[in-house]
Amino acid sequence: MTHIAEIHWQAEGDVPSGGYSRAHWWCFDGGAEVKASASPDIVPVPMSQPEAVDPEEGFVASLASCHMLWFLDFARRAGFAPASYVDHAVGHMENASDGGLWVARVNLTPFVVWSGGGPSREEEKALHAQAHGACFIAKSVRTEIQITVAEYQEDTLDEA
Repeated sequence: MTHIAEIHWQAEGDVPSGGYSRAHWWCFDGGAEVKASASPDIVPVPMSQPEAVDPEEGFVASLASCHMLWFLDFARRAGFAPASYVDHAVGHMENASDGGLWVARVNLTPFVVWSGGGPSREEEKALHAQAHGACFIAKSVRTEIQITVAEYQEDTLDEA
């Protein structure tokens, strides 16, 4: 199994001096195109574009998305009906032992609204642990991933 992303960049600005644009596009096999750039925290504007997705944000989103997809499947298999899922995922950059930066920690804070009867808080935490163990992206990185289940509300959405 392979997964493909095309990265497109065109020179704009003064490349030899470093004063060039880091704006580029991520293009995926299904036709989705995402405007991307270096983080303005790393490369100053106007050579970066704050409105674009930077690689670090993409990494955090990949971890959160993978976790969510596994969680929804395991919840469904356990007989629960998630109605919505929101995660305010945050990646934390730190200095590495070699002096460079790396994404050392990602905090996932999922909040699930359940249709009908939801799981107990302990069951929900167990579903998140199961999802974390299954996530291909989480298994592929050395970044510490912390999962904090948002404030729990049992039966937060009644079926109509």
